[in-house]
Amino acid sequence: MLESHIERKLCQRIKALGGECEKLTSPGRRAVPDRLITLPGNRISFAECKRPGEKPTALQERDHKRRRALGCTVHVIDSLEAIDRAYPL
Repeated sequence: MLESHIERKLCQRIKALGGECEKLTSPGRRAVPDRLITLPGNRISFAECKRPGEKPTALQERDHKRRRALGCTVHVIDSLEAIDRAYPL
């Protein structure tokens, strides 16, 4: 399964939950999470999409750690089951 397929399914799930799933880019900064997720009820998180079994790079892990230290939620999504766990219907 390709990362793009997982990312597409994640966006479909977020929209089904009434939220927004925006592509995240940051000029001058590499390794930011793929998606900014905004859900009803003031729930905001980040999602890093990967192919099944693939892990974030060391630079991505460092970014995730920094965001988590700030109180943010960062999900690594590498399967349809991971979508279900992170963003249940």
